[in-house]
Amino acid sequence: MLTLHYEFWPKITKSLTVPATTLYDNLKVTANRYPDNDAIYYYGKKMNYSELHQEVNALAGYMQHKLGVCKGEKILLFMQNSPQFIIGFYSILRANAVVVPINPMLTADELEFYVKDCEIKTAIVGQELYGKVCPLLETTSLTNLIITAYSDYIDDTFEGSLPKEVEAPRAVFSQANHFLWNDALQANYSPGEHISTGDDLAVLPYTSGTTGLPKGCMHTHRTVQANTVGSYHWARATSNTVHLGTLPFFHVTGMIHSMHMPIYSGSTMVIMTRWNREIAVELIKNQKCTHWVTISTMIIDFLSNPKLKAEDISSLTSIAGGGATLPEAVGEKLHQLTGVHFVEGYGLSETIAQTHSNPPDRPKLQCLGIPSFDVDARIIDPLTLKELGVGEVGEIIVNGPQVMIGYYNREEENKKSFIEIEGKKFFRTGDIGRYDEEGYFFIVDRVKRMINASGFKVWPTEVESYLYKHPAIQQACVVGVPDVKRGETVKAFVILHEGYEGKVSEEDIIEWAKEHMAAYKYPRYVEFKKQFPITSSGKILWRKLQEEELENAQKMNQLR
Repeated sequence: MLTLHYEFWPKITKSLTVPATTLYDNLKVTANRYPDNDAIYYYGKKMNYSELHQEVNALAGYMQHKLGVCKGEKILLFMQNSPQFIIGFYSILRANAVVVPINPMLTADELEFYVKDCEIKTAIVGQELYGKVCPLLETTSLTNLIITAYSDYIDDTFEGSLPKEVEAPRAVFSQANHFLWNDALQANYSPGEHISTGDDLAVLPYTSGTTGLPKGCMHTHRTVQANTVGSYHWARATSNTVHLGTLPFFHVTGMIHSMHMPIYSGSTMVIMTRWNREIAVELIKNQKCTHWVTISTMIIDFLSNPKLKAEDISSLTSIAGGGATLPEAVGEKLHQLTGVHFVEGYGLSETIAQTHSNPPDRPKLQCLGIPSFDVDARIIDPLTLKELGVGEVGEIIVNGPQVMIGYYNREEENKKSFIEIEGKKFFRTGDIGRYDEEGYFFIVDRVKRMINASGFKVWPTEVESYLYKHPAIQQACVVGVPDVKRGETVKAFVILHEGYEGKVSEEDIIEWAKEHMAAYKYPRYVEFKKQFPITSSGKILWRKLQEEELENAQKMNQLR
């Protein structure tokens, strides 16, 4: 087991005993300890922990008594960030069932796969997504819908701009097996005994399916608790910290750091349904937010706000995140503005967020950090499975208490995804990385993303990092494109900062890149964009840009 990083470990224990209790128990304990603490702030309206607990119990009772939800049943949670997402999540757990949180950007056709994969009968749905769910009542096992309007939880006096989904008034649904959220709460059913244990399934987050069909990651209460409690200690949260929630709660990073961890600590969740950099500043300023877990694309947009003032965000004491490495130049700008170092972490849906985090008092930029509590992380040759040493590049593998127990209904995938070393079961991440002489891990790239240019390995993440140092570049995304001579070559898509349009050309960027990168790395092509395709969690869809380039190349070949 790697121990180089122990010298730089924060002043806390290196091991944590994971609670044997469930995630719902966290809420129950917090509601008893801090009943009057603000649990949620949502566009002008507050809800304390006592109120949150009451609504969770009422909805759980309704699902059990009215809809027949039973232990272990899988329930679809299909909505955007909102108080109802949190209430819905914990009410499913309270009913001894399993949460299946699904990306609200999916279409009805895509959603059908998840409903069939889990044989789902009951769904909790945001009303703006009803059109995607309704067709599935005829073609799948889906039978019952609990439908909610976000506007029921806002305050009419909120002065900022609201997302259209949030300001939309409550719709009426009178069809059979359509149940209105407010009616369910007002029925005030008492739930049965909470009989789930730490080893029961709690949540099935799905992977993106970039290497085939999406896969449900089976997480028990225990695996989720490992990162919930771990993040609480690592982030130095208290019952009075205030957490800005901008990452989607259906995704594991937002789920752990902006929902489960604040509930465990008894602190406040300031929720944004949709990202808006101006509203984010106002919320940080007015609600005195102390903690913000985010991703690089949001930080880049946040810092591009010409109205941003240091004094407006001075309450922030912790800014952390993952997903994609934060460019060095952006991290330095953030530190100059806030005095706070960005603390990067690393994890996957399969590990319910972090397996690595940077020590808060000694972070490194563009670094995954060090293995978290009780995590054994190593680098292996992906072909020979031989363990590699300091500075050697290979596949990251992890063993730890937060690793899923397996993919749901995917026996063959489970065989391929785990290996045993020294009697330990390790998960193969598919990510290529290395660690330095201090035991800090660094990502090189996804295995699938590597560009092979004339036999040279080019990692897009590294090229992007260099491009971010150009003063005109706000965002960059690098992909491989077909090339007659090199087989594959490097292309950069670039979004310019305000004020640079027309003042810098694609050729200027290429010439600048020639001076700052090795000959085989620098982009041969640059294309300016107004915006990038992104996931709902804010990650740039590099694969979509690459597919478009491949399609264009095929069309050109056909014309020839």
